[in-house]
Amino acid sequence: MSFGEPEGYDEDARPHPLGRRGRSQAVAAAVCLVLGAGLIGGAVTGSWLAGDPGGSGARSGFAAAGDLWRNVPVDQLFPPTVRGGGAGPGGADRTWTRVAVAPDSGCEEAFDPLLRTVLDPVGCARLLRATYTDATRSHVTTVGLLFTKADAAGMASLARRFETERLDRRTDLMPLPYAAKDTAAAGFGARQRASWTISVLTDAPVVVYAVSGWADGRTVADPQPAGEAMESGTTTAPAQAGLGHEARGLADRVERGVRGHAGTATERPS
Repeated sequence: MSFGEPEGYDEDARPHPLGRRGRSQAVAAAVCLVLGAGLIGGAVTGSWLAGDPGGSGARSGFAAAGDLWRNVPVDQLFPPTVRGGGAGPGGADRTWTRVAVAPDSGCEEAFDPLLRTVLDPVGCARLLRATYTDATRSHVTTVGLLFTKADAAGMASLARRFETERLDRRTDLMPLPYAAKDTAAAGFGARQRASWTISVLTDAPVVVYAVSGWADGRTVADPQPAGEAMESGTTTAPAQAGLGHEARGLADRVERGVRGHAGTATERPS
């Protein structure tokens, strides 16, 4: 025994099998399928263009940050004047004035040998440096941006090493200052380093650092990392002078600028 197909009725009340479609129905179904696929494809494409954090947008943002040294004017990476609201000891405001900008360069002579060895795994694409003085012209601080050749995994690996081995607190891994003739930083050499900070970014191929000292050229026997010099109750000379705050405050604001420019670079209209 077999069953016939169930019947329905068209607009003229004529019977027809329910399992079959007329030509117009088939065309309409095909059009809906095409439109649906188009909407889905458009949504996916839109997420790519918007920079989906889990997709290619994050990767392109990392790459764009690596090109900031050539795409962003030096006055934006190292502004002539940097204001640090609450950046000083006790939450005091700070203002730093740029006194010198080093020519962009490689890293051959820019770091002590041991620090250069630690940074070697991420490579050196470009190094930018500038030196600032505080409002009283009694302190000087060099801030640097090392643009590396590493990918995100390489930067994450270096950041983990700095954290687990506390490399940013070792006095034999202090960055070198940049001194310039006929400025407040003319006598700012390796023996004048008093406090410093190093930050390895993981969302950009950049290492940000700063090193501070006195503008009068005095030598420092016991330099202190900024994190320690900023601790309450610390009585060392760098801490009492607020040189930890100078290094950390200026480095933090330059780092914020890098992150801001990197975000702008990845949000251009498609």
